[in-house]
Amino acid sequence: MTGGAETPTARMRKALHRARTSLRKSGVDYFRGDGSDWVALTALLLSVPALALGTVAQPEWCAPAALVLPIVAGGLLLRPASLLGLYAAAATALVVESAILGPTRYGAERVTPGTILVVAAVGFFGLLIAQFRSRVGVPWRRGGTMLFDLRERIRVQSKLPKLPRGWHREMALRPAGGQSFSGDFVVAARTGGGRTLEVVLTDVSGKGMDAASRALLLSGAFGGLLGSLPPHDFLPAANGYLLRQDWDEGFATSVHLVLDLDTGDYELLSAGHLPALQLSAGTGRWEEKAAEGPLLGVYDGAAFDPVKGTLRPGDVLMLFTDGLVETSDRDLTEGMDRLTGEADRYVASGFHGAAWHLIEAVAKDVNDDRALLLICRDQCP
Repeated sequence: MTGGAETPTARMRKALHRARTSLRKSGVDYFRGDGSDWVALTALLLSVPALALGTVAQPEWCAPAALVLPIVAGGLLLRPASLLGLYAAAATALVVESAILGPTRYGAERVTPGTILVVAAVGFFGLLIAQFRSRVGVPWRRGGTMLFDLRERIRVQSKLPKLPRGWHREMALRPAGGQSFSGDFVVAARTGGGRTLEVVLTDVSGKGMDAASRALLLSGAFGGLLGSLPPHDFLPAANGYLLRQDWDEGFATSVHLVLDLDTGDYELLSAGHLPALQLSAGTGRWEEKAAEGPLLGVYDGAAFDPVKGTLRPGDVLMLFTDGLVETSDRDLTEGMDRLTGEADRYVASGFHGAAWHLIEAVAKDVNDDRALLLICRDQCP
């Protein structure tokens, strides 16, 4: 065999490599919005003469303004360059309709200046939408799916692990303004061979959509750090990570719970977060558990001092963000009193289903992100 000759096997491998590379590039192009939109463009271009024929044949059933339908679809599906071709076809259809129908038919003007203005206005807004999607890099066909995936990723990362018998946990997150994205998030893991529960509740600066991108990034980073570092090293590492992002509005509050599921002993480490509340089954009273520490992302070398406690059978530990207890017309103390007053109603039920109902009761219409986490130790494990 000569040096320049290729065996059939080598040629097949090269062909497979080119095919995989082409498929991979096509997949990347598709999700980036760089894939071809000729199928959508062809379908919409065909719909324009179909609507024009319908208008000419049955103007009482198919009005000239029906041309806004492919224009709206084009604004959602096509790139700006393709959209201009669709607009040219729609303008041509309007001219043809006007020429065939004439100024009046069936005693009424068919293609009026108002119709033209409506179609033009819809086209203008469709072009703005297409340009915005192209500029921000939102995939032209899968933008809605991408946003749904981001929301689901935050939800999955906030899922609490199962606890052993004798323990109950639940959590509720409520974004500001009824949106799907929140600046509050939770990451949790069972560490130490499953003996220890570590939970981090974080409130990112901003709220709703404004804080969603930072919350998504931080929840992924914090989830990777949790369990990979000794508990006392977590907040310093999180603080350093936040400082490296160099965001204009880059601070966050956070509370880190480290709970021994065998003994009920725990430590709380706080980064500028609100105190936790513990209900003692023996006294029936709520006690504040306030740890000391600065906000995350403010300065390097911050120290976080823990506060210790124990959850005995029947005790409850409640972690929450400020949107639940603090508003412009209600101070923090009043909000916490109201929260504990409502929480007392769920003592008999063991706080099952309480998290969602507590947010409904004390902060239903608050225009801020709200998060509530309950860790309960049952009376009879």
